[in-house]
Amino acid sequence: MSDIVNLNRYRKRRVREQAEQSAAARRLEFGRSKSQRELEASTERLQKNSLDGHRRIREDDT
Repeated sequence: MSDIVNLNRYRKRRVREQAEQSAAARRLEFGRSKSQRELEASTERLQKNSLDGHRRIREDDT
């Protein structure tokens, strides 16, 4: 005798596996970890503050 297969479960499992594979591919192509995003944002913020601190005429003085 062969095993009974629930086709709905099989289809759902196949869709989930395909979605996971495409998500993994997109993570490799586009993704950055949370720590990388935070590091980039903090570095950008420090550079902006450093640049703004060296202005000769400040926006609030005009």
